[in-house]
Amino acid sequence: MVSAATDTGRAAAPVRTAAIANLGCKVNQAEMEAAARLLRERGISIVDGHERADLVLVNTCTVTSEADAKSRHAVRRARRASPEAEIVVTGCSVQVGREAFAEADPAARLVDNRSKDALLRELAEIVGPAFEDGRVDRALPTLSGVEIEGIADGRASVERTRAFVKVQDGCSFFCTYCIIPAARGAERSLSPEIVLSDVRRALRAGHREIVLTGINIGTYDGGSSERGFRGAHRRSALTLAGLVRRILAETDVERIRVSSIEPQHLDDELLTVWSDGAPRTLPHLHLPLQSGDDGVLHRMGRRYLSADYAAIVARARLAIPGVAIHADAIVGFPTEDETAWDRSIGFIRSLGLAGLHVFRYSPRPGTAAVRMRGQVDEPTKKRRAAELLALAAENRARWAANHVGSAADVLFETRLDDGRWVGHAADHTLVSSAAASAASLENHIGRVEIDGVDPAVRDRVVGRIQSLSAPAPGVLGAT
Repeated sequence: MVSAATDTGRAAAPVRTAAIANLGCKVNQAEMEAAARLLRERGISIVDGHERADLVLVNTCTVTSEADAKSRHAVRRARRASPEAEIVVTGCSVQVGREAFAEADPAARLVDNRSKDALLRELAEIVGPAFEDGRVDRALPTLSGVEIEGIADGRASVERTRAFVKVQDGCSFFCTYCIIPAARGAERSLSPEIVLSDVRRALRAGHREIVLTGINIGTYDGGSSERGFRGAHRRSALTLAGLVRRILAETDVERIRVSSIEPQHLDDELLTVWSDGAPRTLPHLHLPLQSGDDGVLHRMGRRYLSADYAAIVARARLAIPGVAIHADAIVGFPTEDETAWDRSIGFIRSLGLAGLHVFRYSPRPGTAAVRMRGQVDEPTKKRRAAELLALAAENRARWAANHVGSAADVLFETRLDDGRWVGHAADHTLVSSAAASAASLENHIGRVEIDGVDPAVRDRVVGRIQSLSAPAPGVLGAT
């Protein structure tokens, strides 16, 4: 096993185990999955966050004040679980509130987002020369440098069926409620060669589904936004659609999704690529909405109005048959009075969404919305969030029920307590099914006939497996 050296040059205990705590978006998850794969390659076992470990990585989130608090709590919890561990803390919350983490754990190593390549140097110092063989930059190309998809509270578990591949970082849109541009910086894209390398690496590890992630993924430009490549190069930039086209042509990926994309970036070129790439390109899109009231959208600094969003959804449904549209919504934004709220929830109801993430507006210091008049009180935010969550649950259940009597291709992921297996259909609907034997179905793709709605979970369906596609021998889930 590799070992570390302290700042004083004294030998430290060997690093045999590592735990990862990840809060926030899919980009954070992609970064930590890359770190976990590299640690495993160096002979270091990844353990659950509640277990004692020699090294703990904490990737933080600052999308809301609650996320900041959860991030600090994750650091304190890591220290309680592993008192002697080297703890490395990175992510958006460190970027905007470094002092709070220094106070939470003075012994932790803090790496902000603007210098995330420094995370590699921290790992090299901790785990020793095995990281200094010239392969690190190629092994972890995505750690330098998202879209708001929700707060994943708790400990990260590196997924064994799908891999999150970061293709882009940063945002310059400066929506008035959002601190992410300050935490992540301006847009910058990874080159297609790096992305393709990451995709191939994930496929070799056995992942059967690839999820492309980015803070503002629709601004992907093939790397021409990187330092030293601005100006004339931008005219010939590769678009996200072009990147997807290359991934489909140059890899054997079976299933591919985009984690989230701004609605105005879902253009005809991307819709055509997605339609032509089926069934490998999956019929599932996450299009952040945030509000259904035009006045609120304007004050949020969003770059569309409700009619624009509705037209984009209609175009997507025309281009991609059976597509599941998921969205985000923020309730209680400043100036959202009852009339605006009624318009917003009415518009969201009219969309017939398959999924919806709901956020209560959280004032973030340094954003324009903090200074706006018409701040909404917390009881009103809670009431509106409850209304919208009820609508979201109703929509998920209706979308799931519509699958009864049809067939779905399901990537099985986990075994339920009753012995059944559950996974996601191509459109992201949860599907459960009994296995014909006690053998694991993890990472198998099954053709499932949907018989009904799962009595235990309204937005999950149950069905019978008609055929199975096993993973390749020697990879995750292979038997």
